[in-house]
Amino acid sequence: MASIRELRSRIRSVQSTRKITKAQELIATSRITKAQARVAASKPYAQEMTSVLTELASNAGSLDHPLLVERPTPKRAAVLVVTSDSGQCGGYNSNVLRETRELLALLESEGKQPLIFVMGKKGLRYFTFRDIEVSGSWTGFSQQPRYSDAKAATDRLVELFSAGSEGSVSEHEEAPSLAGVDELHLVYTRFISMLSQVPEVRRIAPLVVSEGESTSSETVGRNYSFEPGADTLLSALLPKYVATRVYAALLEAAASESAARRTAMKAATDNADELITDLSRQANQLRQAQITQEISEIVGGASALAE
Repeated sequence: MASIRELRSRIRSVQSTRKITKAQELIATSRITKAQARVAASKPYAQEMTSVLTELASNAGSLDHPLLVERPTPKRAAVLVVTSDSGQCGGYNSNVLRETRELLALLESEGKQPLIFVMGKKGLRYFTFRDIEVSGSWTGFSQQPRYSDAKAATDRLVELFSAGSEGSVSEHEEAPSLAGVDELHLVYTRFISMLSQVPEVRRIAPLVVSEGESTSSETVGRNYSFEPGADTLLSALLPKYVATRVYAALLEAAASESAARRTAMKAATDNADELITDLSRQANQLRQAQITQEISEIVGGASALAE
């Protein structure tokens, strides 16, 4: 059985750990509010971009832009995985990576070669540790993403996708993966509430211009005048639309990461409180037993002297 000194040492150690987990819980709580505000602030822009693109698509002559055209025989697919830069956020990263594994298995079963692109240090370490090739990575902004971070990734992916529209034909099937890709997929965590965050897989190219928040009443009755033509504007705005969708996913992932970290740190703090209570009870019981034994020895000694 542990001594009183050992129990008190463990109590001090758990108390120090509790201070850390409590501080991280408070930090995550404060970041959730800011992340939710950024998600809400980004929605009007995404809705307006969708409305404009919908009008452009209806006025364009033929939708032959590479981002909108389905490839007849897709051979390569790029997968962008959004993870966190730091840990201590419960099952946030493991859920995203499990969804990624299922997507990779599905793509391979369809005869497609997946190329992995990662956002976040945790995802990069996961694939590097397993000797899985990563075609590109971006780290250092998982908790506070900026539009420039999303654009840096989407520029690379759209470039590969555009190259795939030119080079991924039958006579080039044996070409290396740098020739381009035929599909773009995004794996991230969608923020639903403080207690619910769901990993989600979304195909971002070839894309369908649609937005869940927009309604038909928002797009009907708008008389746009396009200068230059609708085809030119569509080609210019579609890459921005892809970057906007990725940026929205990064904001949702940041809010999900903070919510998952808050839940994990609150559970760790509660466990520390329970452990401190149990250890304090054990130390008190052991100390009480020692005091009782000392009193018994004193009484026995006094009785022996009296006799």
